[in-house]
Amino acid sequence: SFTMNTYLFVYDLMQFCGHSWIFTNMIIRFMSFGKDSLADTFYSIGLVMRLCQLLSVLEILHILIGIDKSRLFPRFLQITERIIVLFVVINSQEEVQGKYIVCVLFFLWNLLDVVRYTYNMLARTGIYYLPLTWLNFSLCIPLYPLSVLAEAFAICVSLPYFESFGTYSIKLPFPFAFSIYFPYVLKMYLLVLFVGMCFIIQYLFSERKARLGMVNTKKKRS
Repeated sequence: SFTMNTYLFVYDLMQFCGHSWIFTNMIIRFMSFGKDSLADTFYSIGLVMRLCQLLSVLEILHILIGIDKSRLFPRFLQITERIIVLFVVINSQEEVQGKYIVCVLFFLWNLLDVVRYTYNMLARTGIYYLPLTWLNFSLCIPLYPLSVLAEAFAICVSLPYFESFGTYSIKLPFPFAFSIYFPYVLKMYLLVLFVGMCFIIQYLFSERKARLGMVNTKKKRS
């Protein structure tokens, strides 16, 4: 309906503005301060980044109620891996927030999202630019695995701090005699992260083939 389409357009516009601000801010800070800007990336843009990622949870709801025709499982994996890395790993360990890997990770995430939300916004109005369509469905194929590698590296960097501070590790008292050592949970999650990456890469290739094939078909007809 027109109302739902307008709502999705506004949602994509908000996300585009948020990620564009982050992306532009990172570039300007790097051009102004050089390597010194990398260490405090999280402190300068972390709040907006967290808001954008929390807002992205709505995309799962959009698919569940049927106003977005994207596949649920791949989108769910992509959103949850960012939520876990950003809020559970980076946000909880101040020592990790100043690492260069956070800047690399934010750069990859925002580059992907600026292109994706630009494409989605125009698509809501029925505008499809072939170069933008190609970029949207092609750029994610090399950048998504790189972002997963950056996420895995951020997790590995955080492990010594989780071990030292015992963050999220739980030891239940007697009579349960049960404990959860969170670094082990993160190590198991690394396996899940890479298995999920293989699935999503296959999905991205199939989606690219389908969408670009559809565009080429329309172009030939016209």
